[in-house]
Amino acid sequence: MKRHYLAVLLVAASALIGSAVILGMQTPQALQFTGEASPPSPSLSLWYRRPASDNEWVSALPVGNGRLGAMVFGGVVNERLQLNEDTLWAGGPYNPVNPDAKDALPEVRRLLLAGQYAAAARLAGEKVMAKPLAQMPYQTIGNLRLTFPNVKRVENYRRDLDLTTATAHVSYTADGVTFTREVFASAPDQLIVVRLTASVPGHISFEARLQTPQRATVEATSDGDLVMSGVNGDGRGATADGKPIKGALRFESRVRVLATGGSRTISGDAVIVRGANAVTLLIAAATSYRNYADVSADPAASVATSLRRASGKSSDALRTAHVRDYRQLFDRVTLDLGSSPASATPTDQRIRNFAAGGDEALAALYFQYARYLLIASSRPGSQPANLQGIWNDSMSPPWGSKYTVNINTEMNYWPALSTNLEETMTPLTALVKDLSVTGAQTAREMYGAGGWVTHHNTDIWRATAPIDGPQWGLWPTGGAWLAVALWDRYEYNGDREYLRTIYPLLKGSAQFFVDTLVEEPTHKWLVTSPSLSPENLHPFGASLAMGPTMDQQILRDLFTSVIKGARDLGVDRDLQEKWTAVRARLAPMTIGSAGQLQEWLEDWDMKAPEIHHRHVSHLYGLFPGHDIDVRRTPDLAAAVKRSLEIRGDQATGWATAWRINLWARLGDGNHAYEIFKFLLSPERTYPNMFDAHPPFQIDGNFGGASAIAEMLLQCDDGEIRLLPALPSAWKTGRVTGLRARGGFEIDLSWKNGSLERVSVRSLLGNTLRLRRGETVRTAERTSRGASLLFTGDDLRPGTGR
Repeated sequence: MKRHYLAVLLVAASALIGSAVILGMQTPQALQFTGEASPPSPSLSLWYRRPASDNEWVSALPVGNGRLGAMVFGGVVNERLQLNEDTLWAGGPYNPVNPDAKDALPEVRRLLLAGQYAAAARLAGEKVMAKPLAQMPYQTIGNLRLTFPNVKRVENYRRDLDLTTATAHVSYTADGVTFTREVFASAPDQLIVVRLTASVPGHISFEARLQTPQRATVEATSDGDLVMSGVNGDGRGATADGKPIKGALRFESRVRVLATGGSRTISGDAVIVRGANAVTLLIAAATSYRNYADVSADPAASVATSLRRASGKSSDALRTAHVRDYRQLFDRVTLDLGSSPASATPTDQRIRNFAAGGDEALAALYFQYARYLLIASSRPGSQPANLQGIWNDSMSPPWGSKYTVNINTEMNYWPALSTNLEETMTPLTALVKDLSVTGAQTAREMYGAGGWVTHHNTDIWRATAPIDGPQWGLWPTGGAWLAVALWDRYEYNGDREYLRTIYPLLKGSAQFFVDTLVEEPTHKWLVTSPSLSPENLHPFGASLAMGPTMDQQILRDLFTSVIKGARDLGVDRDLQEKWTAVRARLAPMTIGSAGQLQEWLEDWDMKAPEIHHRHVSHLYGLFPGHDIDVRRTPDLAAAVKRSLEIRGDQATGWATAWRINLWARLGDGNHAYEIFKFLLSPERTYPNMFDAHPPFQIDGNFGGASAIAEMLLQCDDGEIRLLPALPSAWKTGRVTGLRARGGFEIDLSWKNGSLERVSVRSLLGNTLRLRRGETVRTAERTSRGASLLFTGDDLRPGTGR
């Protein structure tokens, strides 16, 4: 029997009514919770003594395999698994380039040169910005609802997320029977698996339904599957000819219910299980998306293949394959900052109490949770992690849950290299390859330029034209920043085959700027125009300007990277000379009248409308960029510090995380830690440890983890710095498996704030230069695979392991 769902509220209501009729359901509010469940045995667990209610999405626990995601609420009477598939976005293929842009850009540049900033912004808004102004949002599949029989009281309820196995659990006792649930998202089998067991045989009964706000039908098949089939939502905005961007994707989600003992029947669009000993539910989903220009895949065939392969496996076999696959990534890094009695407290309470001190193990849990989230939302073959990773319960989430590439997408991958999760960057490489194609069309049609460009945002359809209005969108440097992020991976892995893959992307980005940089008339510098300093207004009623500081910093990194890449590959000698000449003419960084690093070519910072603005774009050169270093450029580093003091420590979640990384790079661990305490507070961290922008944006989690790594280990300027920003709160600890540029993997321990021991594994055989304070040790030649041991703050060479 099929049903068409027009709105999720209607579906939810009918599901609850049906559940009450079939199973004698009672509302969760009537339940009594007694007893206090003990903490889960793995200390790396998020855990709670109550379910997440339906309206507390940021209390539910996330699982994911890169492509499929679920939020697990842990209800006793009503369990909700909110589902996502990473290619289910609104709309379809489209080209948003404004046909008037190329003719209008010269006049926009003239107006900027004349200082007529507001007029330039007005013209850009009318003639340059994309059509439509909005891109396409990421969307939810819907929910799997499990409705259980009437109970009055549960004892020792606990739900948790075990980071060591990437498994969510629910357990409780009702009427003398202990019920357990486990949920995991398997990358090897491309499924979400739900396993239900009970301490007494014959006690598992429930009703399963699928719900969706999408245009879809739901059917319970005769063989006991739930099947949802439909099409994605229409895109927001309209094309240049005024027509909406219709949904072009087909999708299917199927749930297979495998019961041991008892009975399994269908009733309408529900599967009913009664009196089973154990039940395994296999959840598969797919769309017709092949790539940004091809939506011809067969989602039903993909889903059928996944289920057919998995159905013949036991739940133990599925779990074993999942855990083995996950742990070969997660187990590479450990972090021990000490333990405390607070670890026996539910996670939401620990978050509330963290700022008071005494729970440094929560900082370690936060760090490892971010690594878990990155593994769960970005795997080879999946889409990159978006603004919410892979988890979204809306048809129109905040900021479309897209790829904001003026900071947020890049921040998602800040911990990937340092915390030994290099493979998670593979989807980012695939994204940039796509953008180099769509961005070449934008460069040609919008700028009349070669190479490729991406502005401040993109989506599943790889749109690259500027969106949202001139204040935010007319920033041409997003693609360059992404290309530099790919180069960073090469600096860690030294893989020439990888370099051959990304070199055309670097080269194409450089070509765009060679073609479009303009000469600043006073000093004859080459600058971007039009551009802006994301997403800040300057004192003249607009954001558009020539050559903002961040652009110049990113372009110095871009040209440095592409020149090095060409040299390593032995190609493009003539272009190396051209790029070197362009890099030499980029506008330098300048210190302003307040001692700050200027955000623009002019000294406008103290007159800007928002001197405490969330973005600290002009400080890119210190982190994650390479223009500024506390030892090599101390005056510029001091100017960054002054800019940070002016901006203030507290901002949105991701912006707070960026500030922590910057203070760590300045070597001030205690200041960085004070800001971290704000990040890991209820104001910026939800009960499930998702980052609170607010609302939820996952980049704060990833930026926070990166900051912890930066406090313990930094690698720049050809050296590895040990404990460069260790806060006094982390008096004693140990970390293993961190990665550094040049192909090094590092374990280190410290006691009472002093370095105790460091072991360095040379993965590529490169020269090693270690620094601890003013002490430097250099090994000019290392053997590939060799381990070197040093002890104490003076880095005495050691022997053994």
